[in-house]
Amino acid sequence: MSGSPIADPRAFLRALYDAAVARAQPREVIGAFLPRPPTGRTLVLGAGKAGGAMAEAVDALWPADAPLTGLVVTRYDHVPPAYKARPGRIEVVEASHPVPDAAGRDAARRMLELPQGLSADDLVLCLVSGGASALLSLPAPGLTLEDKQAINKALLASGAAIDEMNCVRKHLSAIKGGRLAARCAPARVVTLLISDVPGDEPSVIGSGPTVPDATTCADALAILARYGIGLPPKARAGLDSGAFETPKPGDLRFADHQVHLIATPQQSLEAAAALARQRGIDAHILSDEIEGESREVGKVHAALARAVARRGAPFAKPCVILSGGETTVTVKSRAGPSDPARPSPGRGGRASEFLLGCAIALQGEPGVHVLAADTDGIDGIEDNAGAIVTPDTLARAAAAGCKAADHLDRNDAYSFFAAIGDLVVPGPTFTNVNDFRALLIV
Repeated sequence: MSGSPIADPRAFLRALYDAAVARAQPREVIGAFLPRPPTGRTLVLGAGKAGGAMAEAVDALWPADAPLTGLVVTRYDHVPPAYKARPGRIEVVEASHPVPDAAGRDAARRMLELPQGLSADDLVLCLVSGGASALLSLPAPGLTLEDKQAINKALLASGAAIDEMNCVRKHLSAIKGGRLAARCAPARVVTLLISDVPGDEPSVIGSGPTVPDATTCADALAILARYGIGLPPKARAGLDSGAFETPKPGDLRFADHQVHLIATPQQSLEAAAALARQRGIDAHILSDEIEGESREVGKVHAALARAVARRGAPFAKPCVILSGGETTVTVKSRAGPSDPARPSPGRGGRASEFLLGCAIALQGEPGVHVLAADTDGIDGIEDNAGAIVTPDTLARAAAAGCKAADHLDRNDAYSFFAAIGDLVVPGPTFTNVNDFRALLIV
């Protein structure tokens, strides 16, 4: 298909992002997966960046005359405004992400207490989305919240993949890795998932609080050793002895459980592709499972965009190339006051670092515009979802006194794009299907 060049590439790319986010909104997708009310009670438990919106959607769609109670924990400022102003039948509390805090610990403790006394006539509806790993942070016996915080920070800075991080988190937790569902027996458990992980593996999403876990304590130890992450003595003892082992596939407590993926990264990429085609631009989805170091993934995407721009292969232009997944950022600068010669770590998340690596590799390639953003609206811990790269990005940055290579060296992509006004700042979107990347070549 051929099409006219896009008059406003920035607006076009932002529209694709918005379409991807809209496809994953709980209120649009959750209704088709809700079970019928049971003869007994319905208890809703959940966690994640989309948790507040999932709770709001369930509350609105559940029959008014059917009993409904519950507790869901989401990230600070991620409760939909209408539900926060007029709370419904499901209590929603807020906690810290990506580093856990006492609010998340206390919510997890309460969540383990709520299923007490349930019978086979009762239903537990579990709402899980990305972010639940940090938001449901109840340390394993003998560990403290401070222990979990330190290990979590080390994992986030290590460059470990999400499945590796969540393997460790599950084995150092009293609620993740299937333990929450085990506590709900003998009630029926139905889990509704919004996926933010490559491959959409239910046991990885949110560290699988309601899904049996095939990984082991030995796996967790190997991951920690691989990235040189130390452990408090009690944590090491629990892993070495197997005392922190998780419930495994085949455990009879999970026999009648149901798990449904209600929104996935691939579905959001397809929604963006459909919008591009409606506007006369060919769209190509590379993959929804791309992982790796953010800056290196940015270079690979740049090479593909250059090939299209210069040779019309492997795709003809104009076109848009879409991808998703979860890249990683290895924080290289950890200088402090004792080492002033080295730059301190900067600001920025996966999407921004991807874009900075991409911009440097593109070197102002004419006709190439790129948007990368996290679908939850927050790139790491900043206030932006991501940013936009244009053919004149490097030139405008140089005029503003910013050297791209220096910013990349200190993991400071946020400051780079902020200086030239190219951050994408939608605010919390109340969903989360991970990274969204779109490269427009005209």
